[in-house]
Order: sequence, then C-alpha cells, then structure tokens
Amino acid sequence: MIRVGMGYDVHQLVEGRELWIGGIRLEHEKGLLGHSDADVLIHAICDAILGAANMRDIGYHFPDTSAETDGMDSKIILKKTIELIATKGYRLVNIDATICAERPKMNPHIPHMQQTMAAVVGCDVDAISIKATTTEKLGFTGRQEGISAYAVALIEK
Repeated sequence: MIRVGMGYDVHQLVEGRELWIGGIRLEHEKGLLGHSDADVLIHAICDAILGAANMRDIGYHFPDTSAETDGMDSKIILKKTIELIATKGYRLVNIDATICAERPKMNPHIPHMQQTMAAVVGCDVDAISIKATTTEKLGFTGRQEGISAYAVALIEK
C-alpha cells in the first residue's frame, strides 16, 4: 500500500534567533521564531509524512506547550516521525518540498540540506527533493517577515 501526505508550515523571522532550515544552520541576521528550533522545512516535511500515515500532525505529537520540545532540534522531530510511521508498518519512499523565502538564498544550501535529512531518515539523498522560490516581494514572505515551506511525502507499507 502506498499513501501520500501534504504538509505546510510558516514561521516568523525575528532578531535574536538562529536560522535553521533543512537541518542546517544558515548565516542570516534573523532567525525563525518557534518553540523548537523552528525549522520550517522539516516541520512541513514531518506534517506531510504524518498526514500520509493518518497520524495527525507534529503539533499533536510534539506540542509547543511541552518543556520536552522547548528548543528541540527539528532533526530529532524528523527521526521520531519516521519511527512513529514505522509503528504502523510504513516507510518513507520520497519527499518533494519547496521553501518560500526572499533571503537568504536557499539554492546554495540545498545539497547540504538533502544530505543532512537523508542521514537522519536513513534514505538515499535522491529521495529528498528540495526546491526554493521567492514570492517576488509579495506578501509576508516578500516583506521578509517570515518563511514558509510546503512538502509532499510518499510512504509505503
């Protein structure tokens, strides 16, 4: 059996936070605001994976009211998400994701993000597709108030 899930996440850009996207730290004057490290890409991917397995979302499994998840590295959330779907007999087939940000430029960092997440998930780097786009200076992304990410995940039993 194969199943597909879709995920979306958004975090506000603020001063005084590190910028973590795709499991790696990027140099930028602002970071993403959130209870964990606010890795918008990994959060969208986890929601896609959980959705494919009909296991709700990351807020259900990793609530922002929990002291345990405060400041948590999102790579841990990703690893635990893979472990959660395995309890239902599923494994990840592939991910296709898009990061929406004006700055910093994501394209130079995509191979490192792919390698980092593939190592966490235990899959081939070719199974993780990441693309980047801007919103042509429109909306909250265009005004550099936040970054969003979309993801689709395919899983199989």
